[in-house]
Amino acid sequence: MDAVELTFSGLARQAELVSAREVSSRELVEACLERIERLDPQLNAFRVVFAERALAEADQAQGRLDAGDEQRPLLGVPVAIKDEVDVAGETTPWGGCAHGPPASQDAEVVRRLRSAGAIVIGKTNVPELSIFPFTETARYGYTHNPWDTDRTPGGSSGGSGAAVAAGMVGAALASDGGGSIRIPAACCGLFGLKPQRGRISLMPRDQAWHGLSANGCLTRRVADTALFLDVTAGVAAGDRDTPPPPERPFRELAARAPGRLRIAVSSKVPPGFMARLDDEVVSALDQTAELLRSLGHDVTPADPDYGTAATGFLARYLRGIHDDAHAMASPERLEPRTRGMARLGSVITPGLLARARAAEDAHRERIDRLFERHDVLMLPTCATLPPRVGRWHGQGALRTFNGVASFVPFTAVFNHTGQPAAAVPAGFTAAGLPLSVQLVARPNQEGTLLSLAAQMEAERPWAQRHPPVS
Repeated sequence: MDAVELTFSGLARQAELVSAREVSSRELVEACLERIERLDPQLNAFRVVFAERALAEADQAQGRLDAGDEQRPLLGVPVAIKDEVDVAGETTPWGGCAHGPPASQDAEVVRRLRSAGAIVIGKTNVPELSIFPFTETARYGYTHNPWDTDRTPGGSSGGSGAAVAAGMVGAALASDGGGSIRIPAACCGLFGLKPQRGRISLMPRDQAWHGLSANGCLTRRVADTALFLDVTAGVAAGDRDTPPPPERPFRELAARAPGRLRIAVSSKVPPGFMARLDDEVVSALDQTAELLRSLGHDVTPADPDYGTAATGFLARYLRGIHDDAHAMASPERLEPRTRGMARLGSVITPGLLARARAAEDAHRERIDRLFERHDVLMLPTCATLPPRVGRWHGQGALRTFNGVASFVPFTAVFNHTGQPAAAVPAGFTAAGLPLSVQLVARPNQEGTLLSLAAQMEAERPWAQRHPPVS
């Protein structure tokens, strides 16, 4: 297997190859590091790369393998970490200069990855405080899309998305407080599942953005995400959200046939957002509906009753930004636009926030009435193609927020409700940009999304196509 094939093979296949001694951990890490060195000057996916440490850990992993350690499912396999998540001994700058000293210990999800044998190869860029669906900062520069370097890879997990799409790593940790897994997945031609809230611990934070955010990953294939979930999912002491465990391992759920599903298709923009869908986005939704019909599913138009769920999201989002900004070691060093977003969040008083959180159950019940007649909801992931890099450069908080809302109106509501939602590749535009659809399931039903997406991937494979910057 040549280096390109190896680096694009994905997390699950890389783990198999290393475990079977068909490739050494050092060879895999060296291949990833070579691609990072060659491609990252064009993409700026990584904030920092731990090259020497990763090579040393690869040699240690190989020694464990040679000694018969076959209990760790990711032993010797490199992963990237989103730069809002603590890695022991490293700063967590969140895209800016306001951070404090290096973290004293790994975040829980990083600890679990290491326990599974994974090697942390580096940390990926984010917008400051992970606020926006593009990845551009004054401190660390602009991150670019491997499919078209003039366009954004999305955000806030944009560095993770660019790294995986370009084959620099087989999987990358991501998080999603308003679409930050699904948006980069859509922009970069990847699979991105926002799990049920609380499925993967956020500790040392008990919650993020007042319950909106969930940890997850970005991968090229569905099986890679299922493996990632199997090694990272589970409640930790201190977590505020504690969903029930899955009925079986996620890899088993992804591998089983989904059966005949009732799938609702909607392009209705949730009230509170204003957006016009690109023609190619609509076409991708229509063509995917036809694909699902051809697979035997019952696919019909049906719109969720969103009610005022977008307002509930907005209150939690803005207050979350406000609180994160004020929790930084040096908030005065935040970018002006970030400080502007924090000022908007100050309008959300504790009473308003409490009412927004109290309304969650009613909003979810209202939306979930659709699932009395359907098993899955399909809608666009983004309303438009990825915007140009620098599209909102120099604009203030309110103008930027209004601009990005028209780009990504379909993701945020499901952070407010907390249920699983996934971005699934849906072909390419005439110019070669990735297209995507979003699948939403009932609460705690990640398995439904994994099995359906795996069926779609088998019928319409997407991972074989590589971006121009690769």
